[in-house]
Amino acid sequence: MASQQQFSALKGAKVLMVGAGGIGCELLKTLALSGFQDIHIIDMDTIEVSNLNRQFLFRQSHVGQSKAKVAREAVLKFRPHIKITPYHANVKDPDFNVDFFKQFNVVLNGLDNLDARRHVNRLCLAAEVPLVESGTTGFLGQVIYCLIKVTVHVKGRTECYECQPKPAPKTYPVCTITSTPSKFVHCIVWAKDLLFGKLFGDKNQENDLNVRSSDVASSSEQTEDVFERRKDEDIDQYGRRIYDHVFGYNIEVALSNEETWKNRTRPKPIYSSDVLPNGLAQQNGNLDKNCATDDPLSVSAMASLGMKNPQDIWSLVENSRIFLEAFKLFFMKREKEIGNLTFDKDDQLAVEFVTAAANIRASSFGIPLQSLFEAKGIAGNIVHAIATTNAIIAGLIVIEAIKVLQSDTKNYRMTYCLEHATRKMLLMPVEPFEANKSCYVCSETPLKLEINTRHAKLRDFVEKIVKAKLGMYFPLIMHGSALLYEVGDDLDEDMVANYAANLEKVLSELPSPITSGVTVTVEDLKQELTCNINIKHREEFDEEKEPDGMLLSGWTQASSVEAEKNDEMGTVPSGKKRKVCEVPGAAAQDFSNATEGARNHNKLEVIDDGDDFLMLDQDPGINKKKRLQ
Repeated sequence: MASQQQFSALKGAKVLMVGAGGIGCELLKTLALSGFQDIHIIDMDTIEVSNLNRQFLFRQSHVGQSKAKVAREAVLKFRPHIKITPYHANVKDPDFNVDFFKQFNVVLNGLDNLDARRHVNRLCLAAEVPLVESGTTGFLGQVIYCLIKVTVHVKGRTECYECQPKPAPKTYPVCTITSTPSKFVHCIVWAKDLLFGKLFGDKNQENDLNVRSSDVASSSEQTEDVFERRKDEDIDQYGRRIYDHVFGYNIEVALSNEETWKNRTRPKPIYSSDVLPNGLAQQNGNLDKNCATDDPLSVSAMASLGMKNPQDIWSLVENSRIFLEAFKLFFMKREKEIGNLTFDKDDQLAVEFVTAAANIRASSFGIPLQSLFEAKGIAGNIVHAIATTNAIIAGLIVIEAIKVLQSDTKNYRMTYCLEHATRKMLLMPVEPFEANKSCYVCSETPLKLEINTRHAKLRDFVEKIVKAKLGMYFPLIMHGSALLYEVGDDLDEDMVANYAANLEKVLSELPSPITSGVTVTVEDLKQELTCNINIKHREEFDEEKEPDGMLLSGWTQASSVEAEKNDEMGTVPSGKKRKVCEVPGAAAQDFSNATEGARNHNKLEVIDDGDDFLMLDQDPGINKKKRLQ
């Protein structure tokens, strides 16, 4: 039972929750039942049918409504006297600035993406508010206490969320995707990023799908884009022509390179006439079954064909019918969107099209086929959430929040929820680690950027480094005292025009030239974050390994070097080993073995369930960070 001191701390606390999804629903319920009186919730999402199996504050009647607002109403039914303030908004909106964060005693994260987590981490650092970070991925879960750099607790004692590098999204060589797939995920990437994008997205997208014969390619005549619909060509003819080109003709062209297939299994060209007789293709679907819905995201090729179970593995014939039916429905029901579409895991028709296309390609290359359920998980980077894991992690978050409010710094714990018990323990608490002195976020350590200063433009630097790598969306860029670029609503027209002109200039030709050896300062005024970047000129880059044409390095490199020097148990440079709290010494190695599942999980190509995600990047069995002394 909670003590009177704990109840007093809870009643007077003002708590901010970010995220009202899988973890968020459990967390709000637990906070309310634990005695918290003033809770604020931020979530930009609305409720979907797929949420209902684990987000227990929501019902079928709530579909389409704000998660934050419905969660509030549900909890107030059994805790009517507490104060819950919902915000149906993005946590990165300008209203949620440093001053907004300063009003809270603690911030609790239940987010689903790295970008938002980094943003909240930086605002908590600037506002000097403790942050409890969390996440789940399937059966695995994690709670981290992130004590910020300057607080009344322990100044600079624990790491921030960005003190250690996060696993980068899995990428694949272009040649593997386009020419020699060996895994189903390769077929998914091909179908989603190349074929779907070429047919329904930007028509100017460059990829290797539009293969032409050498005779045509060498001709001086204007070549035809096979992806363009011909005059007087009906949808069925158009769809079959695309089918034959990508699954038949392109495979034959690939087979013409004998060298490629010396040590590989040769793929089989597939043509629509071999799979679907003309009569079967013409009576393919029933468009009337899609007339009842006004929601374009609900249009379904499966519904047209009377197919219901998403866990069935379709035959080649069924995949071909789904492919052609989905293709037709895009043009019949969603023609206005074509040219601007991007793949969305919540777009039923898009998922059906990509699943069918990936399966047909997989069939050609002798790769086992997958169900729509599995294909959607891979295409949408989904690890399906487990409700009980969310509940366990929510309870651990509240335990850590209570410690924060009581300033019980000696008992802060970073806790892991494991899939398999070790010595009858599923929860593994670890003492939090001290701040990484090389962290550019909380320690302001300079980074190094290798870049061709004579070819790269300031726009490249802003888009590929400042925004994509550093997560600064309202940047101010300076070289010495010269202001090179700034974003803001209070800029006059001349300043906006001047900065726009700078974006198109090569780095070495800017008013204050950026060349090898100089230091560039980048600030995000909304995050109150400053970063110094040391520039090193480099002439050439490997297009496959360094596609951005630049290389940012710093603390991530140092961390990986340290990791190579230390053993599996987490030996730190001083020779001391990390302490697994309340675990007998003999169980330490068992713990390392138990967390092997978590390490393997990190290697999966799908890691984000779009709802309550965290890559287990701080496994106590594999990290090499110092614990607090």
